[in-house]
Amino acid sequence: MEEIFKVEIISPEKVIFSGEANAVTTPSYEGDMGVLKNHVSIITFLRPGLIKIQKKENDFEEFFVEDGILEYFGENLVILSSSVINIKNISKEYIDNLTKETEKRLAETSITDNERYILNHKKDALVNINI
Repeated sequence: MEEIFKVEIISPEKVIFSGEANAVTTPSYEGDMGVLKNHVSIITFLRPGLIKIQKKENDFEEFFVEDGILEYFGENLVILSSSVINIKNISKEYIDNLTKETEKRLAETSITDNERYILNHKKDALVNINI
């Protein structure tokens, strides 16, 4: 019997992903977090990074997220974010522009340590996207 659970990624405008998964990896502030069936109930904030959904053994779907909230309860994983995009829908130009914008913000002297932390994670995530 497969160890699957329900996953939904929702933005204010629409449902980005809805399906079943064997495993999901998300970028939380505590570090990258893996979720499997029967995971302890949790609510946490997401930092910039990649969400990796393993639908079947060699069938993955990836999303870039800048922020959001994750809730796992009763074999349902729900991710709410206004800044999530499927990697399949990202262009090299989009990545380059976002990287330049992020580096420009990092060069500012007036940003807080929290902003610097988030921007550095965003920059690292952008580098790891293979288009």
